[in-house]
Amino acid sequence: MLGQAAPRSLNPWAWWIWAVGMAVSAGFVNNPLVLLCMIAVLWLVVVARQGNAPWARAFGLYVALAGFIVAFRLGMYVLVGVKMGKLLLLEFPRLYLPEWAAGIGILGPVYWEGVVQAGVDGLRLGTIIIAVGAANTLANPKQLVRSLPAALGEVGTAVVIALSLAPQFAESLVRVRRAQGLRGENTTGLRSIPALLLPVLQDTLEGALKLAASMDSRGYGRRALLPRGQRRLNTAVSFCGLVGVCVGLYLLLDATLPPLVNVGVLLVSCALVFVALRLQSKRSQVTRYFRPEWAGAEWLTVGCGLLVAMSVFFTKAIHPSALLQPNFPLAPPEVPWLVIASLLVAALPAVLTPEPAPVARRRSPRRKVEMSA
Repeated sequence: MLGQAAPRSLNPWAWWIWAVGMAVSAGFVNNPLVLLCMIAVLWLVVVARQGNAPWARAFGLYVALAGFIVAFRLGMYVLVGVKMGKLLLLEFPRLYLPEWAAGIGILGPVYWEGVVQAGVDGLRLGTIIIAVGAANTLANPKQLVRSLPAALGEVGTAVVIALSLAPQFAESLVRVRRAQGLRGENTTGLRSIPALLLPVLQDTLEGALKLAASMDSRGYGRRALLPRGQRRLNTAVSFCGLVGVCVGLYLLLDATLPPLVNVGVLLVSCALVFVALRLQSKRSQVTRYFRPEWAGAEWLTVGCGLLVAMSVFFTKAIHPSALLQPNFPLAPPEVPWLVIASLLVAALPAVLTPEPAPVARRRSPRRKVEMSA
């Protein structure tokens, strides 16, 4: 079984496709029951498959951000929201701003219908943020940029440097503060920032120079010389593909033309972008030694994420009211059993995928401080 496989890091693109499927589905749902089930599935998979790497500790921040969004949306409704409904919750005095401020009313009566609607809107956006946070927590960012096409090598190099410098800066900060504390210097308060900033920046800059030198010795940034005609062809294909993708997305949102025409334009544009990436990759002279594995666990993860999106689209087509929260009049939401069943399937990566391989951490040598009496 997949769950009994040896520990290894799942392909990062599989986690991202799974999370994007959940995020796209949440964007079309106004049912709080479905959104809460999505959050529960995301939390379950993250808890079961997050590793010990530094990037795997940020999921709590995304959850806190989602909670802040829900609270902020409720607060804005109470403060300046449109007050409509029949079930009165609270009664505040109504204050009106001057005419130069468009006469906006502040506070006033608070109705249950508005509170529920504001909470669902905030919960939907919070679910999307949690899905993105789950992808960032589960996917190895270094493996993600290593598996990018060769045409995006510069972008991947910049991301690798950024990901390497942030932990280096944090480690330098801890190391410098520990050294200053051993010397008896004050390491707290605003007055300690000038004495702390220069050593940290110097140590971080030295690390950046070492990283740049090592990447240059391995051939990063080197490009092959191509004929002028081929370079112009690459530029033209890239431009037409990107413009076509933008036009295709606009046609999908506009919905004035038949759906087959819109999808056809988008598919042709994506094919042009793929051809442009293949042509641009010929300029890369970097030898690839890292080949991310794509096995049954990856296909299972991708299929679970796409299944949720397809179930939401199918339910929206045949029974759209099941994905909505009835507010006028206020009533409990329906239970879309097809979507709930797909969410249960989306939780399978928590048990049917291999556990992540532990990441070895660099340990700095411990310094023993001898204190004489």
